[in-house]
Amino acid sequence: MGLAVSDLLGITAQGLETLERKNRRADFGRLERTIREYRVKEIVLGNPLRMSGQEGTQSQKVTEFAEALRQRFQLPVHLWDERLTSAEANRLLRENEVSLKRRAKAVDRMAAVLILQSFMQSRSTM
Repeated sequence: MGLAVSDLLGITAQGLETLERKNRRADFGRLERTIREYRVKEIVLGNPLRMSGQEGTQSQKVTEFAEALRQRFQLPVHLWDERLTSAEANRLLRENEVSLKRRAKAVDRMAAVLILQSFMQSRSTM
């Protein structure tokens, strides 16, 4: 799971080390440490909608995960359309001549940055 945080002004997103999913307890422990360390006030999750914009099985799982995060951390959790972010992340990494081996490890982090950046930009235009 790619992780990213914003700067204090909510202008730029920076990627963090990718969370290697293990189980809910371990994953929530890592997320809790990240939330504390970076003083997270809101959570943005990529919502893997189908290309048609409809929800699918994965999107439903993310919705359930979002609810579990809300309950556990008592923070607002936003779902944000993540369609094509992995493809965009791959393109950006390829353009920056990141090796295939390093690219595989960086895609989730880059996608998280793109999702958070898009979310923050949408807020600034409201």
